[in-house]
Order: sequence, then structure tokens, then C-alpha cells
Amino acid sequence: MPEHKHTNHLSDETSPYLLQHAHNPVDWFAWSDEAFERARNENKPILLSIGYAACHWCHVMAHESFENEEIAQLMNEHFINIKVDREERPDLDQIYMNAVQMMTGHGGWPMTVFLTPEGVPFYGGTYFPPEDRYNMPGFPRVLLGVAEAYRTRPDEVAQTAVSMLGELRRIGHASESGEVLTVDLLSDAERRIARSYDPRYGGFGSAPKFPAAMNLEFLLRRYHRNHRSETLEMVLNTCRKMAEGGMYDQLGGGFHRYSTDARWLVPHFEKMLYDNALLSQLYLHVYQQTKDNFYKRVAEETLDYVVREMTDERGGFYSTQDADSEGHEGKFFVWSVDEIKKILGEEDTALFSAYYDVTEAGNFEGKNILNVSREVESVAVEMNVSVERLREVLEQGRRKLFEARERRVKPARDEKVLTAWNGLMLASFAEAAAILERKDYKEIAERCAEFVLENLKRDGLLLRTYKDGQSKLNGYLEDYAFFIDGLLALYQTTGTLRWITEAKSLTDRMIEEFWDEEDGGFFYTGKSHEELIVRSKDYFDNATPSGNSVAAEVLLYLAELTGKEDYSRKAVTIFRLLRDPLTRYASAFGRLLGALDFYLSTPKEVAIIGESEADETRALLREVWTRYLPNKVVALASGNDLRAAEIVPLLRDRAMIDGRATAYVCENYTCQQPVNSPEELGRQLESV
Repeated sequence: MPEHKHTNHLSDETSPYLLQHAHNPVDWFAWSDEAFERARNENKPILLSIGYAACHWCHVMAHESFENEEIAQLMNEHFINIKVDREERPDLDQIYMNAVQMMTGHGGWPMTVFLTPEGVPFYGGTYFPPEDRYNMPGFPRVLLGVAEAYRTRPDEVAQTAVSMLGELRRIGHASESGEVLTVDLLSDAERRIARSYDPRYGGFGSAPKFPAAMNLEFLLRRYHRNHRSETLEMVLNTCRKMAEGGMYDQLGGGFHRYSTDARWLVPHFEKMLYDNALLSQLYLHVYQQTKDNFYKRVAEETLDYVVREMTDERGGFYSTQDADSEGHEGKFFVWSVDEIKKILGEEDTALFSAYYDVTEAGNFEGKNILNVSREVESVAVEMNVSVERLREVLEQGRRKLFEARERRVKPARDEKVLTAWNGLMLASFAEAAAILERKDYKEIAERCAEFVLENLKRDGLLLRTYKDGQSKLNGYLEDYAFFIDGLLALYQTTGTLRWITEAKSLTDRMIEEFWDEEDGGFFYTGKSHEELIVRSKDYFDNATPSGNSVAAEVLLYLAELTGKEDYSRKAVTIFRLLRDPLTRYASAFGRLLGALDFYLSTPKEVAIIGESEADETRALLREVWTRYLPNKVVALASGNDLRAAEIVPLLRDRAMIDGRATAYVCENYTCQQPVNSPEELGRQLESV
């Protein structure tokens, strides 16, 4: 092992992000009682730094400031320094991000917040340069200024802290609306979201552009209701432009975090598990709706990327891949013309470059991000070759460049396994297994569910994170809601009773731990959690869905499957709490709008009785899963499974007709005639 000049309190942590700072000259602590006790005993303010392993500017600030001995000396002299991985501790990230946004009007990572020894923020910001530049004060000046204020103006600091604490306690408070929940809410939300649509490049707003998977899912649901071509066009154009742009990895599959420009060309190069979970599921649904193999290919390539790059050998999914390699952002992903010529030769390089926008000048810092801006047919005409010849060159070129790229130094990977993000990915693999009839995807989904239940569940409670054999930290609302959602997807696609049994058990525990009996809605942290300065609720669907949105959705699914009305009542309480904010900020509630759409529909309840691996059962399941039916629940059991009917009342009094696999379709307390043939089932599923 190499000798390190410095080692701090982070050296025993499992988070890759914290370990990146374990040998800084800064005397970092993890978030701990020890750190706060030291702050109180020494009467020093706390410097809280929050980031994550794949964050480019976190690396920049670490290199410029936290590895700088002079700056570290200032930090150690005047502060107790705490480092937090936002992916491990989203509860802390949420509280202190709200504070920074209130203080500065914006947020982001790295986040730098100054706290009293009681943990209350009184000053903060995001990235600070090592000296004055970018119209920003240098970090040393900030450190000295804050330390001086804390020492010489304690009353002022205390007053700011009290005021900030009051504001933080008001955030997230919502009152139930007495207004009726109607489909007009959905129509109005669609109009509001559509206002910021970019018809030229797809997506919403201008640069930087984020993949708004949940809003696109909602618009796809709206098309299922209203059949307006303009609604579908917003989804299809955005999904195609994203997948043809540089934000999508044209060689290896999978999506980068976001696009720095309006046309999806130059991404921020890190890849996050949650983006690829949400987007692969979106592309699966678009494929169901359109039967266009383009969307199927993108979904499969994204899922295959996750299998190849982001899957632990024991079945869990890793969190992120870095933006940087060899100290340069995007270096792993970009190409020069000469590099391609050495691999493909002169003639094939010309064809490959014409299609993938490769030029001598480049489109990113003198190199090229592969992207598609024209149809194969038009490039073939321009280059005077057949479409078949061009397709062959492109296919071989992608394979050869991918193989060459595999020999490069890969971006670092954060190999911690987070329960919430695994739940999102589990749901996508479970659906993909059924939609695409991929048995390997089913096995991957089942291994993920097994992994979480074996390694991230203790005494009936979920834990947040697993790394190097260690599981720790209480699970948050999103860990429960997202993982339950994944288990329900796995049950509905496989019929294995264990998954719905676990989902129901965890849902009951989620209600017990997180539900606010006084005002309704779910808290972000459970009753078993450590006490923080505020116990907040998170309602907005941001890069990931809010725990309340997904909880509302799974409660509705379970109400349909189990007949337990209390689940549905709690979901309705969430809708009533958020009715007014939803009408003002529709684009911040994409997943909640999807759940509300489910509630305001008459979901189709599909029960299939038959041996799960039998051909005739599979034919009926294929009929259910190949079509886009967002508002459905599916239950599956063999003909003599009495226990299944006990757990899922939807299966009660259902039998195979004439000894053959049989489907029952019900909605609104009325059932259609049981059927044996896929064709008859298809007609029932399509009927209004």
C-alpha cells in the first residue's frame, strides 16, 4: 500500500466519495456525534461539504482546495469539517440544499454549508474557487469571513440560524384541499408542461436540458386517454432526439446525466443508475405504444449497459460512473478522426463519420462526441452507397470502436448499492422481461430483489446502502417506496407470491415508520431515524421521483390487488395535500400525475390462471404486456394455488376453464367473460 502523508476520520468509511477524501490534509469527519461533540466543546462552527463520487465540480474543488495544505490549515483551524455523500444521506442533502437555495437562490454540488454546533445552517453556497474568480469570492476569503463573523458577531449568527430553522420547518408543509380531484387536473397539467416544450430538439426548456422521464411518462399516459397526436409527438420527438444525441452513448448504450446544450449534443458525462432505470422504462413504454423497434433497441442497449457495467456479481446494481477519466471530463467517450481511421480504415471511416457527425475540427474540445443528425437513407444517398452497405459499416464500426474503447482507462465507478435506485432498476428489468420476453432480464430482476432482501433488510426495516459486505444507514421513504414498486412489478410479471408478500409487508412497515398521522403524507425519515434539525417531507419529482409520489402509486396498486381500502385512502390524502401545488408547478410532479391518472381511471384488473411456464399461459401474458396499458394490475396463479387467492383477492374463485390457461378481465366491479385465447383477451383489453 502507498504511504499517505495525511489520513483523516474518513478512512474507515465505505462510501467511495468519502474515501476519495480520506487522505486530504483536511481533518474530515463523517456525519457523526463525535464531530458535533467536538464542535460544541471547541465552540467552532461546522463546515459541511456535500457531494457525490460522479460529480465533476466536486473533484475540481477537492483538487483545488481540499488537497491544498494552506486552505486545509484554515479549515482545520477555524472549523470542524464534515464530509457527506449525498447519495448515502439524501436526508441531510435535502435539508441543507433547501437552506442554500434560500440563502443564495440556487443550489448544486459540491455544496458548502456552515452550521452552528447544533447543526443549524447560517451561511452557505456551492462551489468556491481557490482564489477570487468567476465573480466569486475565493474559498480562503469565505473561510476567514465566516470564522470572523462566528467569533465576533455571535448574536447575528444566532439570529440568522433561528430564522433559517423557522423557514426550513415551514418547507414541505401542505394542507389538504377540499376541491374534488378530477381529470381536469390532468388536462391542465398537460397544457402547463407543454408550454415549455421545444418542438425543434424535443425536451423542455433550453440549455442545460435534463431528460424529463417522468413528465414524458405522464404525456404518454395522456395520449392513451386523449389520442391527441400533438401529445404523442412531444414524447416521440424528445425520445428520438435524446437517443440520437451525444447524451446517449452511441457505442455502449446508456444515458449520460444531462445535456449542456439544447440539442442533446454535449452531455455532462457521468452516468447515473436512476436515469438509466427511468429512461429504459420510458423507452419500453414508448415501444409498447408504437411498436417501433428504434425505442426497443434503445431500451435493450440501456439495460444491457447496466448488466455489463453496473451490476455486482451478487445481483445488486452500482450507483454511478464518473464523468472524468485520466483527469479529463468525457475523455473515455470522445474520438478523433485519426483514431477512427486506425480502427476502421479510410473508406469505412468516411461513411461512419458522415453518419455520426465526426469531423477534423470536432464538436467537443477538438474531439468528437458521436451523435446522429440525419437518416441513414439520406447519408447513403450523399455518400453514394446502398443503405445496406452503410448499415453494415455502421454496425461493424460501432462494434470495433466499442472494443477499442474497452481498452481505454475507464471512468471510476461508485460501487455502493442503494436500495432506492435498485428499486427503480428492478422495476425496469421486471417489465422488460415481460414486454420483450427476455428470460435473462427476469433472472436479473429476481437476483436484484433477492440481493436487497438478503443484504439490505434487517429486523423488518430496510437499510439505505451496501458496500464491501457492509450494509448501513436507515432506509428513507424513497428506499421503501421505490423498492416496493420494483417488487410489485416483479410480482405482476412473474406471479411469484413471495414478491407481493414482501411488498405488502414493507408497505405496512413504511406506513408505520413514515406516515404523518396528524397532517397526512409521508415524512422523508422514519420514526427509527436519528433526530435532525427538521423532519421534512419531500413532494417534488426531481431527478428521481419523490417518495410520496411513488408511495401513492404503490398504495393504489396494492389496494387493487389486495382489496384493502386503507391503502387507497392514504394515496388520496397525498393527492389532496398536493392538489394546489400541482396546479401551479405541474412539471415538478410528473410521477405524481401518473399516479393521479391511475386513480382517476378505472384500472383493468387482469387475472391469469395457468402454469406460469406453459406456452398457453405465456401467450396470454404476451397479450397483456406487449400493449401499452398504463392503468392495469396483473395477478397470476396456477390453477390450484389456494394461498395465492388468500393473499390476492383478485384471484379468488378463478379457475382454469376446460383445463386451459384462462384470463379474467375486470374493471369497476364488473368482469367480462373468462377467455382462453390471446385474441379474445386482446379484444377485452382494448375495450373501453
